[in-house]
Amino acid sequence: MENSMNGDSLEKLKGLQITSLDDDDEEQERETMPEESDDDDGYDDDDDDDEEEEHEPVTLGFLEKPKNRWSLLRHLFPSKAGGPPAWLDPVNLPSGRSCLCDICGEQLQFLIQVYAPISEKDSTFHRTLFVFMCPSMKCLLRDQHEQWKRLPESSSRSVKVFSCQLPRSNPFYSREPPKCNGTDKPSGPGVALCNWCGTWKGYKVCSSCRKAHYCSQKHQAMHWQTGHKLECQQLSLTGQSSDTNPSNGGTSATETQKVASKSLWPEYEMINEDESEYDTEMSEDNGHANALISKPGKDDTMNSMFSNFEGDDDRKSWASFQERIGKAPEQVLRYCRSASAKSLWPMSSGRPSKDDIPKCSYCGSPRCFEFQILPQLLYYFGVKNDVDSLDWATIVIYTCEASCEAGVSYKEEFVWVQQSSTIVNVP
Repeated sequence: MENSMNGDSLEKLKGLQITSLDDDDEEQERETMPEESDDDDGYDDDDDDDEEEEHEPVTLGFLEKPKNRWSLLRHLFPSKAGGPPAWLDPVNLPSGRSCLCDICGEQLQFLIQVYAPISEKDSTFHRTLFVFMCPSMKCLLRDQHEQWKRLPESSSRSVKVFSCQLPRSNPFYSREPPKCNGTDKPSGPGVALCNWCGTWKGYKVCSSCRKAHYCSQKHQAMHWQTGHKLECQQLSLTGQSSDTNPSNGGTSATETQKVASKSLWPEYEMINEDESEYDTEMSEDNGHANALISKPGKDDTMNSMFSNFEGDDDRKSWASFQERIGKAPEQVLRYCRSASAKSLWPMSSGRPSKDDIPKCSYCGSPRCFEFQILPQLLYYFGVKNDVDSLDWATIVIYTCEASCEAGVSYKEEFVWVQQSSTIVNVP
């Protein structure tokens, strides 16, 4: 989202609210996130899917470098990609196997987060969705087979999504909207994060300086080998670390934590725009539809996908996908959580059926489509177009239709990854 000064900040926060299923016509003048959807994401009828989504207001996500060092701090409720996450609940983070790739056992890497509150419920006054994935393409290929298992608890995933929601009155943030001018502060610090990845809770502490925290022994060893061995002596002498609050060991309330790892994806701020704003441009310049595959440097994989598709259905889906994406080829995310919202599939193959989307494991409610991540994100992350490089056709996120109040701060939702047919068939 685009942070603005004083008077505009409240409007920006309001602009991200999701309307109720019973209130179709409210807040249409703003960039309003659409209404909750049902479980009937389109699977069998490509024509109906495309036709229905044309009438749904879709919010597009674009990336740009943050204008200010404070614009991505958690108390400004950002939508962002890359770097470390800006946790909504900064204390009760996911833990245990939730943080790991179920296939290789390594810590998952932060991919993207979307701030999407639901104004009609007090419990979802603040609400953010967090997506993590293993950077290994080998694990993602294995994930393709695992996601088809009907019992989520029996599947091993390399991509995971968590939802977190807070009421307006909570221990971490003021009831008043942020001013977005650099003076905002949260109500208190969060838990100490790993000094190496800046992502997960740093439950391990350096036995020498007692200041550096780590989420795993491997991250501690990597930090020691790349500079902490010398830094440790300095921290022991000064008695405090610049990355943590010395009074409680938590992350600083007003500064971004310095992360030692150089392998995190580049950090960007996400800006939201209504897809309908691009309809006029599209009618004025029909050639713009081909910008996705013709613009130099933009995701070379897209240029060769069409020729690799097998069968008329895949080609038809790709043509429809290209036409929609071509309106705004630099979009990395499509958001539409409304009653009849449907994802935009690049291919007809590799799509889930209704039964493949499990119900909420906390309350039993159906899960609905909420947003999808496009492969253009890989371009911004600088991922090379090599055979073994990370790649996907689209990543689709399904969340609890009821946005239930579970007993955990971070609920694991469901994610479906669609790969191109040529990639999926790789042994």
